[in-house]
Amino acid sequence: MFGAMRLLLILLVVQTIAYFALSFYSRSVRRQKLETWWDEKGKTGNKEAFVARGLHVYDNSFRRKLILGVYIVPWVAIGALIYIVNYM
Repeated sequence: MFGAMRLLLILLVVQTIAYFALSFYSRSVRRQKLETWWDEKGKTGNKEAFVARGLHVYDNSFRRKLILGVYIVPWVAIGALIYIVNYM
């Protein structure tokens, strides 16, 4: 029992580290794309405000929420494996 709890706790810690790493990476890629788009179009004005608005839109996007799959997918896979092994 304690071995399973320890394994699940380790899985949760690894998932949290992976979530934050993916989140920071995805946000930095989005920031880079916004800055590159600004430079390619030759826009004038406040570049930082443009990037901030773009990142705010990104924070509320569905793509950002897909990163939560880091938590959901492994637990569903573990549950499916337990079900398949025990009942099929």
